[in-house]
Amino acid sequence: MRYKLLIAMAALGLVATPALATDPIQGLVNTCNNCHGTGGVSVGHSMPSIAGLSETYLKNILMEWKSGARAFANMTRLISGYTDAEIAALAKYYAKLPWTPVVQPVAADLIAKGKDITDRCETCHGVTGGKPDDEETPRLNGQWAKYLELEMLKYRDPGFQMTHKKMIKNTQKLEQGDVATAAQYYGAQSK
Repeated sequence: MRYKLLIAMAALGLVATPALATDPIQGLVNTCNNCHGTGGVSVGHSMPSIAGLSETYLKNILMEWKSGARAFANMTRLISGYTDAEIAALAKYYAKLPWTPVVQPVAADLIAKGKDITDRCETCHGVTGGKPDDEETPRLNGQWAKYLELEMLKYRDPGFQMTHKKMIKNTQKLEQGDVATAAQYYGAQSK
């Protein structure tokens, strides 16, 4: 009789069971996944994948949005309500997920030209944009090319609040067409 009562209560959700317990971070993750894709792998051309980025980078950039040091209305509005502990938990969660490059078509001539244009980027981002051993620098390889292009254009626009002085300086040196080519190159890299 006792077991029947427990089974009935579990079926009605009146008893907490390990299978029914939820992780408190999951609600925050679900919010992030709305824009950044299931498991942090973006399906939107202008939205970055965040799964597999370094914990330090993710935490730093989220804190920049929270403090207003970096401006993007949607992110600033969303993240401003999160505690520092929630931000740290999100960064840790997404950093533990595998990096998954997106698949996108890129013309072969743009890849060759992009390699030449991005020589100045190698010190921080690596040859292919995938330098995961550097905790402060984001991966570029396999991100959506359109997202990368939009981000580089923000660094070139004095109206945007961007915090990384070296990126501002280096993107200013690129010609307008070179920005798109560099973005295509990094977007085509899988490693």
